[in-house]
Amino acid sequence: MSNASARLVCPGAMATVPNMTITFTVSRSTPKAAKAAVTIVTSDAVGAGINGVDPKQLETAGFEGKVGQTHTWPDGGRVSALVGIGAAADVDGNAVRAAGASIGRSFGRHARIAVTLPASEFDASAARQALAEGITLSTYTYTTYKSDAKPTKLAKVDVAGASGVRAQADLDRGAALAAGQCFARDLVNEPGGDLTPAAFARRLSVMAKSSGLTAKVWDEAAIKKAKLGGLLGVNRGSTNPPRLVELTYSPTGKATATLALVGKGITFDSGGLSIKSGQGMMTMKCDMGGGAAVAGAMSVLSGLGVKAKVRAFIPMTDNMTGGDATRPGDVLKIRNGKTIEVLNTDAEGRLVLADALSLASETKPDAIIDMATLTGACMVALGPKIAGLMGNNESWIGQIESAAAATGERVWHLPLPDDYKKQFESSVADMKNIGTSHGGALTAGLILQEFVADGIPWAHVDIAGPAWSDADDGEITKGGTGFGVRLLADLVTNFSTP
Repeated sequence: MSNASARLVCPGAMATVPNMTITFTVSRSTPKAAKAAVTIVTSDAVGAGINGVDPKQLETAGFEGKVGQTHTWPDGGRVSALVGIGAAADVDGNAVRAAGASIGRSFGRHARIAVTLPASEFDASAARQALAEGITLSTYTYTTYKSDAKPTKLAKVDVAGASGVRAQADLDRGAALAAGQCFARDLVNEPGGDLTPAAFARRLSVMAKSSGLTAKVWDEAAIKKAKLGGLLGVNRGSTNPPRLVELTYSPTGKATATLALVGKGITFDSGGLSIKSGQGMMTMKCDMGGGAAVAGAMSVLSGLGVKAKVRAFIPMTDNMTGGDATRPGDVLKIRNGKTIEVLNTDAEGRLVLADALSLASETKPDAIIDMATLTGACMVALGPKIAGLMGNNESWIGQIESAAAATGERVWHLPLPDDYKKQFESSVADMKNIGTSHGGALTAGLILQEFVADGIPWAHVDIAGPAWSDADDGEITKGGTGFGVRLLADLVTNFSTP
């Protein structure tokens, strides 16, 4: 396993976060109580026969040890199985996570299973973490509104052949990260009519108390006093008042650095007066996916023993079509004093992020990262599984790319060309909120950059594609994915000042 795949190395206590329903335990051997005994194998080992299985039998069954491939057989009172992770030379955390997802989907019907990892094939610590992530994430179900819900039965996983405090910490860390991601999934999957800004803020306040964070909730009066004109402008068409939640993680001892995370929290996006189509609104409860990812990452920082101080800013509102909704042509004044002519009310995410980035800049952090389901243009460019990455500092961009590689949450670095700024020049304000018909992801990033104070390393991650999935895929389940939680947690854990 490459170094990039084994970065979250702090063995701190398991974080207290929602959705931690599976217990992972180290075990020297397969317990008799386990209803399924699963051995993860590389493709290199298949030809020699494994666990007493004749290689010819595996050949007949078509089992080659490919990533996620499964072969099962009855073994007395339990099921035995082999699950592949591909060639030993290619094994990394992503392969183990995928194998874990296959195990979760195939054996989640059992209350207790045992899993054996190959010995000395790769970084065992990172493998244990990735295994716990894959199993937990693949067995996630959102059942709040199901009258006949049948949640996954899996409650305990014994990882055979592992022992010691460090091995247990690896599993706990993976389970905690996955639980933080599942918390984000729950938020994204919640209907917009129920997860109003006030409800969203309450959920994060409760999470903060159990996760070693402090939470400050800005109500409408505080938002007006702070002159957050972008957030107020987007909220004008709604009957639900806005909120802004500030979460703070303070490490034990002196902080090594200070980071700011910003997440878009549009709880439902109708497009405002520039209204979306009916089809276009169907998944718009996910438009707070950036805020959910930031919240999910914040929920696990205490358990990871992060040494930096981290502040998160999550502006919250829905974007509706009420009688006094912001009209195309209206001008909004953002917290930092700059003005924006709103020509498309469906380009609202940059308006609320502008206020949040201004607030984050005022705290003078060593770096800022924002995460948002921002543009359909980014989905056109990169598809549904890869996020767009933009920023003003190559060193900071490099750290984010390393975190993405380590966690399997893929990003692609896009440019911020200065000459594209002409596209959003306005004759009545400092800028327009849209550019021309092409390069929409880039002009959105350039607009956000206008609200980051000079000299602060900043990056923007557009997760419009990977925040939502239309189907199960590996550790991803249909619906909200919680994309960005693992990336942000890794980034913060391994942060060095750009």
